[in-house]
Amino acid sequence: MSKLSMDELNRLSVGDFKKSEKSNFCLILDDIRSMANVGSIFRTADCFLASKIYLCGITAQPPHREIEKTALGATDSVLWEHVVDAVELIRQLKSEGWKILPLEQVRDSVSLDKFYPENGQKYAFVLGNEVFGVKQEIIDLANMVVEIPQFGTKHSFNVSVSTGILLWDFYSKINGNERVKPM
Repeated sequence: MSKLSMDELNRLSVGDFKKSEKSNFCLILDDIRSMANVGSIFRTADCFLASKIYLCGITAQPPHREIEKTALGATDSVLWEHVVDAVELIRQLKSEGWKILPLEQVRDSVSLDKFYPENGQKYAFVLGNEVFGVKQEIIDLANMVVEIPQFGTKHSFNVSVSTGILLWDFYSKINGNERVKPM
């Protein structure tokens, strides 16, 4: 084993990324206060070919130096839109056939390890404010609320870390990753 060179990574150009087939999910960031978190989520969304990111409420918008520090150019590749009212957006997406899945700790949530997405179904994952989480009004509109199991004392992941966990789990299940045993 040896580390791959930058050429061996087969990275898409921004133009090729924009032309590529996207995954069947979008992200709704509602009132995310940290620009570093917004940038990090852009970068993760790029890695998993998100169809779009919606920046709602007080969530900062590109271009901004603080977002770019962690986005590393992903704001140029990932399609995004600012929408003032996340609730109205969710109503619209729901009417277009999107399943609305906030990531939050609520009664009757579904543990992420028990959530199995349907191939071909479009999913809108909602991520809320770092302190207050996803608004109850959005929870009330959800088709299902998913929660990442946690076992320590904090029971609180950073929102950008949560996004990475959520999207890796989703990608793994949709693409049925093959199991490889270590030597």
